[in-house]
Amino acid sequence: MFTGLISDVGHVVSIAGDDRLRRVVIESAYDPAGIALGASIACSGPCLTAVAVEPRDKGCRFSVDAAAETLARTTLGAWEEGTRINLERSLRIGDELGGHLVTGHVDGVAEIVSRDEVTETDSPWGASTRFTLRAPAEIARFIAEKGSVCLDGTSLTVNTVADDLFSVLLIPHSLSVTTWGERRAGDRVNLEVDLIARYAARLTEARGLTGAG
Repeated sequence: MFTGLISDVGHVVSIAGDDRLRRVVIESAYDPAGIALGASIACSGPCLTAVAVEPRDKGCRFSVDAAAETLARTTLGAWEEGTRINLERSLRIGDELGGHLVTGHVDGVAEIVSRDEVTETDSPWGASTRFTLRAPAEIARFIAEKGSVCLDGTSLTVNTVADDLFSVLLIPHSLSVTTWGERRAGDRVNLEVDLIARYAARLTEARGLTGAG
């Protein structure tokens, strides 16, 4: 489990393999001594398993494997050398839950429709930014105003919803410590809907089927 609070931004060093299985090497500021083989790390959303770890300068390089399902359902298939990645280590008992409960199981890919600055440019803290995104039709029903979503591994609050469009607001700090400062209209991001929303919808469907019988 994760919180959607990004703890480092790494970058892809190398990619090997094909559409059936790819090994991705990511460089990070994480302490290699704290990453055990088999550890789960959220990499811009998807929960991936560390299969190799080695010290590197002031951090480490760790390798993850992505199978066909992950490559098909996330943006990982489009990663290349130099791609910057939002990173989060898995929760430990006693950690602060500052975002929302995130599984790292990506539901689909959303597309950024627009990016708009919403804070005056002369603000001493910088500009906050509103992103409007389009969710896949089969996922849009799980997104609710004031609910939570995880986008590229980042826990965000939904501001508005209109059919398959929804918007989120990022403050200057969030833009500076994640890859969101680089995001533009047309970019695709990994989307995980709120766990509670998913189960609530499933329960509602199940009750409807029961009632119909």
